[in-house]
Amino acid sequence: MVSRMAVQAQYGPLRRPSCVIWRVMALVLSAFIFDAGFSLAPAQESQTSTPAVQLPGQKKPKSKKPATLSEAVHAKQNADPNAKMLVQANELVYDNQYDRVSAVGQVQIYYNGAILEADKVTFDRKTDRLFAQGNVIYKTKEGEIIYGDSLDLDRDFRDGFINSMLLETTDKTRFAAARADRSEGNLMVYQSGVYTACEPCKDDPKKPPLWQVKATRVIHNEGEKVIHYENASLEFFGQPIAWFPYFSHPDPTVKRKSGFLAPHFFSTSKIGAGVEIPYFWAMAPNYDTTFSVAPMTRQIGPLVKAEWRHRLLNGSYTIRAAGIFQQDKDAFIRSGTPPPGLSQFEPGYRNFRGSLESSGQFNITNKWSWGWDGMLLTDRTFPRDYTVQQHTASEKTNQLYLTGQGDRSYFDVRGMSFLGFSELDVQRQLPIIHPVLDYSNVIKDPVLGGEFGYRMNFTSLSRRQAEYNPINSTAAAITGTGYNSCDARAILLATNPSNCVMRGMPGDYTRATAEFNWRRTLINGWGQMFTPFMAMRSDIASRDANNDFNSTTAGSGSFIDPNRETLVRAMPTVGVETRWPFISVHSWGTQIFEPIAQMIVRPNETNIGRFPNEDAQSLIFDDTTLFAIDKYSGYDRVEGGTRANVGVQYTANINRFGMINMLFGQSYNLFGRNSFAYSGTIDPVTGQQTGLGLQSGLEQDVSDYVARIYFQPTGNLSFTSRFRFDKDNLDIHRFELETRSTWDRLSLSTIYARYDAQPLIGYLERREGIYQMAAYKFHDNWSISGGIRYDLDRGRVDLGTIGLSYIDECFAASFIYVADYTNIVDPHPVHKLMLRLNLRTLGGTGFSTSVGQTTGQ
Repeated sequence: MVSRMAVQAQYGPLRRPSCVIWRVMALVLSAFIFDAGFSLAPAQESQTSTPAVQLPGQKKPKSKKPATLSEAVHAKQNADPNAKMLVQANELVYDNQYDRVSAVGQVQIYYNGAILEADKVTFDRKTDRLFAQGNVIYKTKEGEIIYGDSLDLDRDFRDGFINSMLLETTDKTRFAAARADRSEGNLMVYQSGVYTACEPCKDDPKKPPLWQVKATRVIHNEGEKVIHYENASLEFFGQPIAWFPYFSHPDPTVKRKSGFLAPHFFSTSKIGAGVEIPYFWAMAPNYDTTFSVAPMTRQIGPLVKAEWRHRLLNGSYTIRAAGIFQQDKDAFIRSGTPPPGLSQFEPGYRNFRGSLESSGQFNITNKWSWGWDGMLLTDRTFPRDYTVQQHTASEKTNQLYLTGQGDRSYFDVRGMSFLGFSELDVQRQLPIIHPVLDYSNVIKDPVLGGEFGYRMNFTSLSRRQAEYNPINSTAAAITGTGYNSCDARAILLATNPSNCVMRGMPGDYTRATAEFNWRRTLINGWGQMFTPFMAMRSDIASRDANNDFNSTTAGSGSFIDPNRETLVRAMPTVGVETRWPFISVHSWGTQIFEPIAQMIVRPNETNIGRFPNEDAQSLIFDDTTLFAIDKYSGYDRVEGGTRANVGVQYTANINRFGMINMLFGQSYNLFGRNSFAYSGTIDPVTGQQTGLGLQSGLEQDVSDYVARIYFQPTGNLSFTSRFRFDKDNLDIHRFELETRSTWDRLSLSTIYARYDAQPLIGYLERREGIYQMAAYKFHDNWSISGGIRYDLDRGRVDLGTIGLSYIDECFAASFIYVADYTNIVDPHPVHKLMLRLNLRTLGGTGFSTSVGQTTGQ
């Protein structure tokens, strides 16, 4: 059996022809038991409709049958009792000898939005059977169309047949049969049935469609709600490519039904070729399970998967499990000398491998919800080796959370841990967060004429081992790995422990932060915009670094004080931002020149380095952060000192030539301690490790220049560039350029970036590269896309992709090739091929293969 539940969810169900056909028969019967009320219009008056009338001299029958045929149809179909019927024909023939009534010549019957056409329609009142002959066409009010040569059925609609049937549904699917028979009131049998979701060729309708399914017999059991196919074949362009002695699927009235799903084929160098065969088990309307078995040529296995899905009144959850007893674990032994710092044996070198994963979310109210997402693994590379899930990220976040969303407020609390999928990840260095809480609210009513809000953050985490990065070539050479990481050897053997920068403190760390802020915008008569603002922030923290030799013993406490310590700091802030836009209107367009100045007054940052920095390690000084009141990305650092941020923005809208926007600015530390100047390896005041801020462009009292240029000449083309210039010699330390364009069927995107080395914060080398992406639809149904990323520093391509796809009204196919040279564990590139085929309404299958070292990426 083949179940297509997943495909039906995406493309909609295959329409059930038997229901439509029998509505046709019911309608025809309703028109031709002539003791019913009807209106007869001659052919020449086919555009005229007359009210239904009672035929003169007719008496209502005394039998238990409906008094009129219309009543019989209403009882059978729940039709509109007020619906009128119009019968049009060249002539109406009464055969009193055989008790038959016939409508002959261009017969058209209109009833309840539907239309029946035929050359002749006859009702035999003795046998209670209806016959329609010649060019039978029925159009339902839903838009479905049925064609046939002739039909025959009884009055109760239980038995009958139609010859040379063709059904066209509203979702553009087609079903044809040489003959369709109905028996027992719920069993339809189609002889020599053909099904397709493809439209016929406009130039040659007799030409075979792109694909079709032929079967000797198609049986629809309405009681079981299953459609069975016997001796079926799948044809492409009229040529059979696959044969099935038998398969079945649920009819459209069934939303979910147990059965086998389409298989998936795969191949990799480590596990061999294999096929995954899934089975869907619809256990109840609100929960189901999918099992799959995947035998393969090298690991044999097989790989067994299971997924349980359960939907409740207020949410849903899933549980996924996978496992395999490997028959050839030697496939995960590295050939030759392993890379420095790694074992000869990969994580996959074990007999049993598996994973257990679950996720869920439930609504408490319309504003509150809670959920979880978690995973357990036997080893970190199992998901990628066996493609258990499409984990494209470098790590998995396990979390349990509670969230609330108000009109002007937000609450989120969650506990988190992390699983690294790379062989270079050291699990002991990844933090466990228990928990992190965020809350923010903006008061609805104005306070002192402005906006008043507050936010809070609580973070508690622990780490078993310190995490470091080298800040010069000495530490990197000692580690011998060249992976931009410091380990115990680098700390112990280096003559100066400050060769490394600490990224994560070992031990326990808890911090609570509360911040209140207010701002108001005023506009004077000159058009100047003044935005005064105030903020008050306070932090209290507890730090307990463990006696990890990586952080304390080796450097005699140079990195972090191993003693337990309680820390407190406060940061009041007042300031004002001024903007004065000058607008001029010309015949060629408009332009706006806008000077911007921002003054921020606050005391010095305290306890620099004593607060471990976990969430503020990303610092980028560019146009997006020039006017940020606090340029740090997290709560563990807070910007102090009195600072002025100034800049100018220019915008021009040029008739027929688009729009251009430019921003240029600089930041000045006016008074007090520059927080970014005390973010090197060792704080000269406290003697503690901090590891952020130097070489950011803000470490001096006068910052580097930052700029942005955005140019959009048309709606199809745009350029965006960002710069950071050295304040002394205008050398470019950071440069980004992005362009996007769309030209009819062609789309292009180019990204170029160059970043100077920042060894004091762990980036030992300059980074420069260009990434080009393109997509071209060279035909109504065909398109090609691709991308290439070139590492200009190393002079090589490190990633390349190309894809070819075809899609029409009934068929979709895609082919993707990926060449990945970014595997830092193994120099061999990874080549991936992926092929996907999908037949609308029937389902799809795919094939993927991977050649190369896939672990450790």
